[in-house]
Amino acid sequence: QRTLVYCVGSMVFGFGVVLAVVNFVLRRKRFKTRNRVLGVIPARYASTRFPAKPLAMIAGKPMIVRTYEQAKKATKLDRIVVATDDKRIQDVCLAAGAEVVMTDPEIPNGTERCNAAHLALSENYDIVVNIQGDEPLIEPEIIDHVVEALQQSPEAVYSTPCTLMKASEVQMQGRVKCITDKDGYAIYFSRGMIPNNKKGDVDPKYEYKLHLGLQCYDSDFLKIYGTLPATPLQLQEDLEQLKCIEHGYKIKVIMVDHCAHGVDEKGDIKSIEEIIKKNPALYQ
Repeated sequence: QRTLVYCVGSMVFGFGVVLAVVNFVLRRKRFKTRNRVLGVIPARYASTRFPAKPLAMIAGKPMIVRTYEQAKKATKLDRIVVATDDKRIQDVCLAAGAEVVMTDPEIPNGTERCNAAHLALSENYDIVVNIQGDEPLIEPEIIDHVVEALQQSPEAVYSTPCTLMKASEVQMQGRVKCITDKDGYAIYFSRGMIPNNKKGDVDPKYEYKLHLGLQCYDSDFLKIYGTLPATPLQLQEDLEQLKCIEHGYKIKVIMVDHCAHGVDEKGDIKSIEEIIKKNPALYQ
Protein backbone atom coordinates (compact mmCIF):
# COMPACT_ATOMS: atom_id res chain seq x y z
CA GLN A 1 0.00 0.00 0.00
CA ARG A 2 2.84 2.36 0.86
CA THR A 3 4.45 1.52 -2.48
CA LEU A 4 1.20 2.33 -4.29
CA VAL A 5 0.88 5.65 -2.49
CA TYR A 6 4.51 6.42 -3.30
CA CYS A 7 3.99 5.58 -6.98
CA VAL A 8 0.82 7.65 -7.22
CA GLY A 9 2.53 10.54 -5.44
CA SER A 10 5.50 10.34 -7.79
CA MET A 11 3.21 10.31 -10.82
CA VAL A 12 1.31 13.35 -9.57
CA PHE A 13 4.57 15.18 -8.84
CA GLY A 14 5.94 14.21 -12.25
CA PHE A 15 2.77 15.35 -13.99
CA GLY A 16 2.96 18.64 -12.10
CA VAL A 17 6.54 19.14 -13.27
CA VAL A 18 5.53 18.44 -16.88
CA LEU A 19 2.68 20.96 -16.62
CA ALA A 20 5.01 23.54 -15.16
CA VAL A 21 7.53 23.03 -17.98
CA VAL A 22 4.81 23.19 -20.64
CA ASN A 23 3.39 26.35 -19.04
CA PHE A 24 6.85 27.92 -18.95
CA VAL A 25 7.49 27.09 -22.62
CA LEU A 26 4.10 28.47 -23.63
CA ARG A 27 4.66 31.65 -21.66
CA ARG A 28 8.11 32.06 -23.20
CA LYS A 29 6.58 31.62 -26.63
CA ARG A 30 3.75 34.04 -25.88
CA PHE A 31 5.92 36.61 -24.15
CA LYS A 32 8.68 36.46 -26.71
CA THR A 33 11.49 38.95 -26.87
CA ARG A 34 10.65 41.60 -29.45
CA ASN A 35 13.89 43.19 -30.53
CA ARG A 36 14.01 43.73 -34.29
CA VAL A 37 11.91 46.72 -35.31
CA LEU A 38 10.68 47.81 -38.74
CA GLY A 39 9.16 51.23 -39.35
CA VAL A 40 6.64 51.49 -42.20
CA ILE A 41 5.07 54.67 -43.54
CA PRO A 42 1.98 53.72 -45.56
CA ALA A 43 1.19 56.28 -48.25
CA ARG A 44 -1.87 55.99 -50.48
CA TYR A 45 -2.45 58.42 -53.34
CA ALA A 46 -6.21 58.05 -53.88
CA SER A 47 -7.52 59.26 -50.54
CA THR A 48 -11.24 60.03 -50.73
CA ARG A 49 -11.10 62.97 -48.32
CA PHE A 50 -7.80 64.45 -49.52
CA PRO A 51 -6.53 63.09 -52.88
CA ALA A 52 -2.73 63.11 -53.31
CA LYS A 53 -2.34 64.01 -49.63
CA PRO A 54 1.16 62.43 -49.26
CA LEU A 55 2.45 64.85 -51.92
CA ALA A 56 0.88 67.97 -50.42
CA MET A 57 3.56 70.60 -49.95
CA ILE A 58 4.28 71.70 -46.39
CA ALA A 59 6.80 74.52 -45.98
CA GLY A 60 8.51 73.59 -49.23
CA LYS A 61 8.59 69.79 -48.87
CA PRO A 62 6.10 67.02 -49.68
CA MET A 63 4.33 65.82 -46.54
CA ILE A 64 5.51 62.22 -46.99
CA VAL A 65 9.13 63.40 -47.12
CA ARG A 66 8.72 65.40 -43.91
CA THR A 67 7.24 62.35 -42.18
CA TYR A 68 10.10 60.15 -43.39
CA GLU A 69 12.75 62.64 -42.28
CA GLN A 70 11.27 62.79 -38.78
CA ALA A 71 10.88 59.00 -38.53
CA LYS A 72 14.44 58.22 -39.56
CA LYS A 73 15.69 60.15 -36.52
CA ALA A 74 14.23 57.47 -34.22
CA THR A 75 16.86 55.25 -32.61
CA LYS A 76 14.67 52.15 -32.07
CA LEU A 77 14.00 51.47 -35.76
CA ASP A 78 16.34 48.97 -37.42
CA ARG A 79 14.90 49.81 -40.83
CA ILE A 80 12.32 52.17 -42.27
CA VAL A 81 10.40 51.92 -45.55
CA VAL A 82 7.61 53.79 -47.31
CA ALA A 83 4.81 51.48 -48.47
CA THR A 84 2.87 52.95 -51.37
CA ASP A 85 0.74 52.00 -54.35
CA ASP A 86 1.65 54.94 -56.57
CA LYS A 87 4.71 55.65 -58.70
CA ARG A 88 4.48 59.41 -58.10
CA ILE A 89 4.89 58.85 -54.38
CA GLN A 90 7.62 56.30 -55.03
CA ASP A 91 9.61 58.77 -57.16
CA VAL A 92 9.38 61.55 -54.56
CA CYS A 93 10.47 59.23 -51.75
CA LEU A 94 13.37 57.70 -53.69
CA ALA A 95 14.60 61.21 -54.52
CA ALA A 96 14.62 61.94 -50.76
CA GLY A 97 16.68 58.82 -50.06
CA ALA A 98 13.88 56.66 -48.66
CA GLU A 99 13.51 52.92 -49.24
CA VAL A 100 10.19 52.19 -50.96
CA VAL A 101 8.08 49.02 -51.12
CA MET A 102 5.35 48.97 -53.76
CA THR A 103 2.09 47.44 -52.54
CA ASP A 104 -1.25 46.44 -54.04
CA PRO A 105 -3.61 49.43 -54.50
CA GLU A 106 -6.52 47.20 -53.43
CA ILE A 107 -5.18 46.86 -49.87
CA PRO A 108 -7.99 48.38 -47.77
CA ASN A 109 -6.08 50.19 -45.02
CA GLY A 110 -2.71 51.33 -43.72
CA THR A 111 -2.38 48.51 -41.20
CA GLU A 112 -2.65 45.81 -43.85
CA ARG A 113 -0.35 47.82 -46.14
CA CYS A 114 2.26 47.71 -43.39
CA ASN A 115 1.91 43.95 -43.16
CA ALA A 116 2.24 43.61 -46.93
CA ALA A 117 5.42 45.68 -46.86
CA HIS A 118 6.86 43.54 -44.06
CA LEU A 119 6.07 40.30 -45.90
CA ALA A 120 7.69 41.67 -49.08
CA LEU A 121 11.03 42.11 -47.34
CA SER A 122 13.62 39.33 -47.16
CA GLU A 123 14.16 39.90 -43.42
CA ASN A 124 11.72 39.26 -40.58
CA TYR A 125 11.05 41.75 -37.79
CA ASP A 126 9.47 41.27 -34.35
CA ILE A 127 7.74 44.65 -34.29
CA VAL A 128 6.25 46.69 -37.11
CA VAL A 129 5.59 50.37 -36.46
CA ASN A 130 2.87 51.96 -38.56
CA ILE A 131 3.93 55.60 -38.89
CA GLN A 132 1.09 57.55 -40.45
CA GLY A 133 2.23 59.49 -43.49
CA ASP A 134 0.06 62.44 -42.49
CA GLU A 135 1.98 63.09 -39.26
CA PRO A 136 4.79 65.27 -40.65
CA LEU A 137 5.79 66.60 -37.23
CA ILE A 138 5.93 63.28 -35.38
CA GLU A 139 8.72 63.39 -32.82
CA PRO A 140 11.25 60.54 -33.17
CA GLU A 141 11.30 60.20 -29.38
CA ILE A 142 7.62 59.25 -29.46
CA ILE A 143 8.36 56.45 -31.91
CA ASP A 144 11.06 55.18 -29.56
CA HIS A 145 8.78 55.35 -26.51
CA VAL A 146 5.98 53.46 -28.26
CA VAL A 147 8.38 50.68 -29.29
CA GLU A 148 9.66 50.42 -25.72
CA ALA A 149 6.07 50.30 -24.41
CA LEU A 150 5.28 47.23 -26.52
CA GLN A 151 8.56 45.56 -25.60
CA GLN A 152 7.73 46.07 -21.91
CA SER A 153 4.06 44.99 -22.20
CA PRO A 154 4.14 41.30 -23.17
CA GLU A 155 0.37 40.86 -22.93
CA ALA A 156 -0.24 43.62 -25.48
CA VAL A 157 -0.13 43.07 -29.23
CA TYR A 158 -0.21 46.76 -30.04
CA SER A 159 0.99 50.02 -28.47
CA THR A 160 0.09 53.56 -29.37
CA PRO A 161 0.54 57.12 -28.00
CA CYS A 162 -1.92 59.74 -26.84
CA THR A 163 -1.41 63.33 -25.79
CA LEU A 164 -3.58 65.81 -23.91
CA MET A 165 -5.81 67.74 -26.23
CA LYS A 166 -7.09 71.29 -26.32
CA ALA A 167 -10.65 71.80 -25.08
CA SER A 168 -11.49 73.48 -28.38
CA GLU A 169 -10.69 70.28 -30.28
CA VAL A 170 -12.57 67.75 -28.12
CA GLN A 171 -15.74 67.79 -30.23
CA MET A 172 -13.94 67.77 -33.59
CA GLN A 173 -14.74 64.57 -35.51
CA GLY A 174 -11.31 64.58 -37.12
CA ARG A 175 -9.58 64.21 -33.72
CA VAL A 176 -9.74 60.66 -32.36
CA LYS A 177 -10.11 60.42 -28.60
CA CYS A 178 -9.14 57.54 -26.29
CA ILE A 179 -10.01 56.30 -22.81
CA THR A 180 -7.92 53.77 -20.86
CA ASP A 181 -8.08 51.62 -17.76
CA LYS A 182 -5.92 52.30 -14.69
CA ASP A 183 -3.04 50.25 -16.15
CA GLY A 184 -2.92 52.19 -19.39
CA TYR A 185 -4.68 49.68 -21.65
CA ALA A 186 -7.20 51.07 -24.13
CA ILE A 187 -10.88 50.73 -23.34
CA TYR A 188 -12.23 52.64 -26.35
CA PHE A 189 -11.41 55.04 -29.17
CA SER A 190 -13.93 57.44 -30.68
CA ARG A 191 -14.35 60.35 -33.03
CA GLY A 192 -16.90 61.70 -30.58
CA MET A 193 -16.25 63.15 -27.15
CA ILE A 194 -15.20 60.46 -24.66
CA PRO A 195 -15.85 60.29 -21.87
CA ASN A 196 -19.14 62.11 -22.25
CA ASN A 197 -21.20 63.58 -19.40
CA LYS A 198 -24.82 64.34 -18.54
CA LYS A 199 -24.66 67.84 -19.98
CA GLY A 200 -22.94 66.76 -23.18
CA ASP A 201 -20.52 69.68 -22.78
CA VAL A 202 -16.73 69.70 -22.76
CA ASP A 203 -15.48 69.64 -19.17
CA PRO A 204 -12.57 72.11 -18.98
CA LYS A 205 -11.23 70.30 -15.90
CA TYR A 206 -11.02 66.88 -17.57
CA GLU A 207 -7.85 65.76 -19.38
CA TYR A 208 -9.09 64.40 -22.70
CA LYS A 209 -6.69 62.11 -24.56
CA LEU A 210 -5.96 62.72 -28.24
CA HIS A 211 -4.88 59.60 -30.14
CA LEU A 212 -1.85 60.17 -32.34
CA GLY A 213 -1.36 58.54 -35.74
CA LEU A 214 1.21 55.95 -34.68
CA GLN A 215 0.65 52.22 -34.16
CA CYS A 216 3.21 49.69 -33.01
CA TYR A 217 2.34 46.03 -33.67
CA ASP A 218 3.65 42.63 -32.73
CA SER A 219 4.48 41.31 -36.21
CA ASP A 220 2.82 37.93 -35.56
CA PHE A 221 -0.42 39.67 -34.62
CA LEU A 222 -0.14 41.92 -37.67
CA LYS A 223 -0.11 38.82 -39.89
CA ILE A 224 -3.51 37.72 -38.59
CA TYR A 225 -5.07 41.17 -38.26
CA GLY A 226 -6.31 41.16 -41.83
CA THR A 227 -8.01 37.80 -41.35
CA LEU A 228 -10.07 39.00 -38.37
CA PRO A 229 -13.67 39.85 -39.32
CA ALA A 230 -14.65 43.50 -39.23
CA THR A 231 -16.50 44.45 -36.05
CA PRO A 232 -19.55 46.65 -35.39
CA LEU A 233 -17.76 49.38 -33.44
CA GLN A 234 -14.90 49.47 -35.94
CA LEU A 235 -17.36 50.01 -38.79
CA GLN A 236 -19.45 52.53 -36.86
CA GLU A 237 -16.47 54.72 -35.90
CA ASP A 238 -14.30 53.85 -38.92
CA LEU A 239 -11.36 53.18 -36.59
CA GLU A 240 -9.15 50.14 -37.18
CA GLN A 241 -7.95 49.89 -33.58
CA LEU A 242 -11.45 49.06 -32.36
CA LYS A 243 -11.30 45.75 -34.21
CA CYS A 244 -8.39 44.73 -31.97
CA ILE A 245 -10.33 45.58 -28.80
CA GLU A 246 -13.55 43.91 -29.96
CA HIS A 247 -11.65 40.70 -30.70
CA GLY A 248 -10.21 40.70 -27.17
CA TYR A 249 -6.65 41.90 -27.81
CA LYS A 250 -4.87 44.40 -25.56
CA ILE A 251 -3.60 47.79 -26.71
CA LYS A 252 -1.06 49.57 -24.51
CA VAL A 253 -1.44 53.35 -24.48
CA ILE A 254 1.29 55.75 -23.39
CA MET A 255 0.96 59.46 -22.74
CA VAL A 256 3.38 61.77 -24.53
CA ASP A 257 3.86 65.49 -24.99
CA HIS A 258 3.00 66.30 -28.60
CA CYS A 259 2.19 69.85 -29.63
CA ALA A 260 1.01 69.20 -33.21
CA HIS A 261 -1.64 67.14 -34.97
CA GLY A 262 -1.93 65.18 -38.18
CA VAL A 263 -3.15 66.45 -41.53
CA ASP A 264 -6.75 65.31 -41.94
CA GLU A 265 -7.78 67.99 -44.38
CA LYS A 266 -6.19 70.77 -46.42
CA GLY A 267 -6.98 73.35 -43.77
CA ASP A 268 -4.64 71.61 -41.32
CA ILE A 269 -1.57 72.42 -43.41
CA LYS A 270 -1.52 76.09 -42.37
CA SER A 271 -1.27 75.30 -38.65
CA ILE A 272 1.47 72.72 -39.33
CA GLU A 273 3.46 75.29 -41.28
CA GLU A 274 3.11 77.79 -38.43
CA ILE A 275 4.68 75.26 -36.03
CA ILE A 276 7.55 74.64 -38.45
CA LYS A 277 8.09 78.37 -38.82
CA LYS A 278 8.48 78.76 -35.06
CA ASN A 279 10.94 75.83 -34.74
CA PRO A 280 12.59 75.34 -38.16
CA ALA A 281 15.68 73.60 -36.73
CA LEU A 282 13.53 70.77 -35.31
CA TYR A 283 12.13 69.82 -38.68
CA GLN A 284 15.11 69.91 -41.03
